[in-house]
Amino acid sequence: MIPGYCGSDFVQGKPLVSYDDAYKRAGESFSICAEHAQMVKVSIGLENVWNKFLLSPLEMRDLIDEVGSDYVGAYFDVGNIMYVGYPQHWIEILGKRIRKIHFCDYRMSQAGLGAFVDLMAGDVPFKDVMNSLRKIGYDDYITFEMLPNYEKYPYQSLISGIHSLETLMAL
Repeated sequence: MIPGYCGSDFVQGKPLVSYDDAYKRAGESFSICAEHAQMVKVSIGLENVWNKFLLSPLEMRDLIDEVGSDYVGAYFDVGNIMYVGYPQHWIEILGKRIRKIHFCDYRMSQAGLGAFVDLMAGDVPFKDVMNSLRKIGYDDYITFEMLPNYEKYPYQSLISGIHSLETLMAL
């Protein structure tokens, strides 16, 4: 789930939300959601997206801790975080709060959605990411997310991603 919204470069025409209001609303909402998640035994993963909110691993950690439920954690996306930080730092700070991991890659020299590139074609420091995941003992699923970068052959991104993910698992 997206934990809140202050604004976005990708969403036009929506009003901005103050940071402190977004934080307060997120805490209240996820405390309520946590009760329902516990009843049905599912985890809620808060995903870091380009919403100008939770721009620090300390803030995400603190929000999750304030909710105080084993059923609310982070669904961490290593590529999404590149515009505000380093994924390996986030991983080590969030630690056991991470429920699932998204792998995508991001090229810093580009902008907008076009900066999301096939795995291993961008600037995510995957060797450091893998070391940090091992350091915190993460041993659950890793999914990869990509935009089709081959207009005529969109499945090529999927094929490339599978091979890249196998390479990353061996790092």
